[in-house]
Amino acid sequence: MRRGPNLFLTVVLVLVGLAALTFLLWQPHVEGRNANATLFEIYFKDPFLAFVYVGSLPFFWALFHAIKLLGAAGGSTEFSAAGVHSVRTIKRCAIALVAFVVVGIVILVTGPEDDHAGPVMLGLILSLGSIVVATAMALLERAMQKAVDMKSEHDLTV
Repeated sequence: MRRGPNLFLTVVLVLVGLAALTFLLWQPHVEGRNANATLFEIYFKDPFLAFVYVGSLPFFWALFHAIKLLGAAGGSTEFSAAGVHSVRTIKRCAIALVAFVVVGIVILVTGPEDDHAGPVMLGLILSLGSIVVATAMALLERAMQKAVDMKSEHDLTV
């Protein structure tokens, strides 16, 4: 892969990660019930917020592995065991993110709030995106594993 597109995609992934982190840190301060709350009340009296932060870890881990995979593609070593491992990790992180979102939706729906439509719809959109990523990574993992197997067979015969 040429250096220009690889660098562009890496910068885009870093910006997506920074935007997600900024949103995770900024949003609780402007949420309706936390608008006039202190920092202690926002971060230590809301167990759902802690669940959201823990649930965001697979997203950031997947971003890290995507950047790592782009680095391997820049060095023309993407068809290696490390590349297959990164793709498998991204797939597993997407599946974990779907699980966290489903549990979060269940927590929201069974909670005391009256208006569930907005958060549930956002959760469903996030789940759909994660399912698409997991499916794409499963297909890519299978293709990369075949390429790695063919490469190792070729290396053994030569």
